[in-house]
Amino acid sequence: MPMTTDPSSKEPPSQATPPPSFVKLAMRNMVRKGGQSLWHFGLTAFGVVGFILMIAWLGRPTLPH
Repeated sequence: MPMTTDPSSKEPPSQATPPPSFVKLAMRNMVRKGGQSLWHFGLTAFGVVGFILMIAWLGRPTLPH
């Protein structure tokens, strides 16, 4: 059985350009504020590595002598 489509249910194609995606806006902002973005990325990376090391140190097993 062939599928029929109702031409009245189709929406006309939009001629307006869609707004830029969030990724594109974030990349544009990062390029515009390059030094600040790198500084924040470095702080975040240091914080994540420090957090993982702290959790590993606190959760280390204690071995009897």
